[in-house]
Amino acid sequence: MYKFDVRFNSQCGWASFDDEIQSAVKRIPDDDGKQTEIVCTNCGGHLGHVFIGEGLTDKNTRHCVNSISINFEPMINKNKTERAIFASGCFWGTEYHLSKVEGVVSTTVGYTGGTRNEPTYKEVSTGTTGHAEATEVIYDPSKVSYEELAILFFETHDPSQLNRQGPDIGTQYRSGIFYLNDEQKDVAEELIAKLNDKGIDVVTEVTKASTFWTAEDYHQDYFDHKGTTPYCHIYTKRF
Repeated sequence: MYKFDVRFNSQCGWASFDDEIQSAVKRIPDDDGKQTEIVCTNCGGHLGHVFIGEGLTDKNTRHCVNSISINFEPMINKNKTERAIFASGCFWGTEYHLSKVEGVVSTTVGYTGGTRNEPTYKEVSTGTTGHAEATEVIYDPSKVSYEELAILFFETHDPSQLNRQGPDIGTQYRSGIFYLNDEQKDVAEELIAKLNDKGIDVVTEVTKASTFWTAEDYHQDYFDHKGTTPYCHIYTKRF
């Protein structure tokens, strides 16, 4: 919500900033009209108050922020991140495991590999649109490799189950890797070959990525919001 270079010492004992990242902070006038509260635009969490006209900086603005509500992290250079798409049954479980990996910047569940534009969960659930429930992963390749992500993908579902995963049955629950370049394709095929050599009859599809359609909000980070863990995506070491 704030960059470190806009922080300044206002002698008030609270973290102070004279600017915010665009659209990251929302201003809400207090009921008495005397102060303006600032909250996180994304989650609505209370940050503190903003004051204008104190003359403390050239921008004449002071965001007075409760230090408990902020945590400084290194800026992620989005030009240096990479993308991957995996499908392994219900996307709730796929996302849960991939999102826990150090180096993963974000995960999004959605639909891919089908024929209908902007499909809904209800439509995909019929098994007639050709889509698979999938997870898009944005990751920092300096911290985690595509191969490491692909190995976790294979070790958190059963890649020998055709068009199903546990109790979830249908082509929308198929095991699939949707590659974005030849390097990803080669990694996927090499890992499948190793599993086949181990006697595992892998049915995972390796398909060139097409449009990834983001699923409805209530599907995102499902298990984290629910406070439970996956029931059909159990870690099993295979490599």
